[in-house]
Amino acid sequence: MLILLLALWLIIKDESRFLATLVMACGLLSYFFLSIYHLTEPSPLPSTFPLTWSNDYKINGQTLRGFATTTDGQKLYVVYTFSSEQEKKLYENTSLTGVTYLAKGELVEPSPAAHTYAFSMSDYLTSKGAIGIVEITNWSYVEKQTSFVTFLAERRYSIEKHIERTFPKSLVVEAQALLIGEKDQMDDELQRAYQKLGITHLFAISGLHVALISWLFFEGLLRIGVRKELATVVLLILLPVYGVIAGGAPSVWRAVSVVELMMILRMIKLDLPMDDVLAFSFIGFVLLEPGVIFQIGFQLSYLAAVSLVYSGTIFKQTKNELARSFCITLVCQLLVYPLLLYHFYELSLSSFIVNIMFVPLFSLVILPFNLVVFVLTYLPLPLADMLFIVYEPLRHLLTDMIFYMQGLPFQLWSPGKPAILLSCVAMLSVLVSFYYLETRRYGKAIVILFIPALWIHLSPMLYSETKITFLNVGQGDSIVIELPFRKAVYVIDAGGVLRFEQEQWKKTDRPYEVGKQVVVPFLKGKGIRAIDIFIATHADADHVEGAEEVLQEIKMKEIHVTPGSLEQPVMRDLLKEAKKFKVPIKEKMQGTAWHIGEVGFYYLWPQDTFYEGNDDSLVLYMQQRGFTALFTGDLEQYGEQQLIKRYGHLIANLTLLKAGHHGSKTSSIESFVELLQPQLTIFSAGLQNRYGHPHEEVVQRFTSRNLATFTTGVDGTIEIRIRGNTTWSVSKIEKGLVQ
Repeated sequence: MLILLLALWLIIKDESRFLATLVMACGLLSYFFLSIYHLTEPSPLPSTFPLTWSNDYKINGQTLRGFATTTDGQKLYVVYTFSSEQEKKLYENTSLTGVTYLAKGELVEPSPAAHTYAFSMSDYLTSKGAIGIVEITNWSYVEKQTSFVTFLAERRYSIEKHIERTFPKSLVVEAQALLIGEKDQMDDELQRAYQKLGITHLFAISGLHVALISWLFFEGLLRIGVRKELATVVLLILLPVYGVIAGGAPSVWRAVSVVELMMILRMIKLDLPMDDVLAFSFIGFVLLEPGVIFQIGFQLSYLAAVSLVYSGTIFKQTKNELARSFCITLVCQLLVYPLLLYHFYELSLSSFIVNIMFVPLFSLVILPFNLVVFVLTYLPLPLADMLFIVYEPLRHLLTDMIFYMQGLPFQLWSPGKPAILLSCVAMLSVLVSFYYLETRRYGKAIVILFIPALWIHLSPMLYSETKITFLNVGQGDSIVIELPFRKAVYVIDAGGVLRFEQEQWKKTDRPYEVGKQVVVPFLKGKGIRAIDIFIATHADADHVEGAEEVLQEIKMKEIHVTPGSLEQPVMRDLLKEAKKFKVPIKEKMQGTAWHIGEVGFYYLWPQDTFYEGNDDSLVLYMQQRGFTALFTGDLEQYGEQQLIKRYGHLIANLTLLKAGHHGSKTSSIESFVELLQPQLTIFSAGLQNRYGHPHEEVVQRFTSRNLATFTTGVDGTIEIRIRGNTTWSVSKIEKGLVQ
């Protein structure tokens, strides 16, 4: 579809039909090639095999992860676990690029995504051109290859360490990001602030950086008397060197390749339009590394460049630099917005204004300062330290301003992930609006843009079914209930990770967070912008530890908790965030009920205000005409017996049951299962969890009665759709396994 849109655009721009046909043919051939490449199964590894490390690797906590190649050129994602702190330090203090090990290990299947909106390891490997994951059990050093690439990798490593030694701690991450493209150490909260303001691209080395560095170097050579021709040749040689040192991201190579091609064409006195140069760069990139076409950075980089190349007529209509700056930002943001929504499910609205200030600030002040002071740190004089004394407090003020700005309301538009067809319609509307902007028909341009955007915004609210989704959050619970036409959204628990004490050297820089990495992407992907009620069934980490992460990103109107649970330590973070965002927290117990349309909700348990643990879980009963469901938290034997005694007639012959306590031996007792006879039971439990949930004996109680069961850790995220009186269906949302 996107290829067809591109061909249509070429025809609109009065290009030849032959060229449009050629673009379509090449695009389709590339698609089929990449599809076959993506489906290729990796061949088994021998008992021992040599691996040579690339420059794309990270050490985090107890593990070393990254990409290495075999002797036959196959690329693998390698995972190695350190045996001691001393071994970790040994690997941290040297560059691994070009180092060859004789390894023992086995290929393992990448864990599928928790759901369709979560990170997919399989897609990531494809985008990097890797054939699979290998977990190393043992290896021995063979040699370190000496080549120009390894030499540059060592220079990059030494620059990274030099910045850490010579820059103030608060400025290290910024300098590493701007100078060598290293952003792994960036603080999560600050990175999220940049995302909300739509300025993360300023920390990606791209055309702005390459152009500035090329100009500074070229002018510097001319000032010291080097002839223009020789300066051009020197720059041609050094730009690829800078590309490697800068990390080799798609945006870097796009900028470097375009500048190189333009200089070569000028040297041979050949005039070639910028769009053709960009096209040659694109084709060369994809031929060298086919999987790169799946990388989001690659897609955004070239799409943004295309928007600037073809929008000269629009820019000429501006009367001053401020208006031109706004137009450049507007054009770039409009062309990439369907792609941003498709990949990230949200769009920064403030970016249209904020970039007018931040792009000049970074390009004229922050980036040049970091370049100059970096050079000065190699001099014995304390010039760099003197500049840091002035710059660091100013930079802190800018950071404070960024945090303040990102906290303002209406920063993000979060309509959810649009369907691919709707994304193409949005992209087509942008192209058509550009045509109207060029011809100064601004009213039509706005209307053309607004209609698909409104469609994208409203589409998540146009379904007529009730949806109940059991998220695969590993060993924990998280359930999302969506009523027809989004009349209400309820979330029961938000998963969490049971944290165990570790030695300091084993701790990761960015620990796994279920709320942030599983629950929030699902809610945003579905276009859920607010949760009417968040229900924390009880105070266990695997139910509520992720709740504050959800609250930081998704508005909650109120929170329901079981009486007495707020005093538990695990609830502190949720209480803190609720107070910060002024979300009311209400203790609930049996007897509370409410209706939305034809759907009724009733709390059946607990009966008192004294919190004792699992058996005081909030139990929610739901009824929509003939469909009934029971969500039991971690209810165990005593609680189930009390439900039988008090509500036997109500819960008998149930449609859907969320089994208590992940299917442990202490739950789903015989009499409870016999009474409920649920048509479908969901066990929310992690794959191969240490507790053995759901217990085989418990599962047998259901299967012996021919009652269907699913387990999230095995079957992935599960969605139930309720239509009409009693019609309902079950589907798995991209089977995922989360341990």
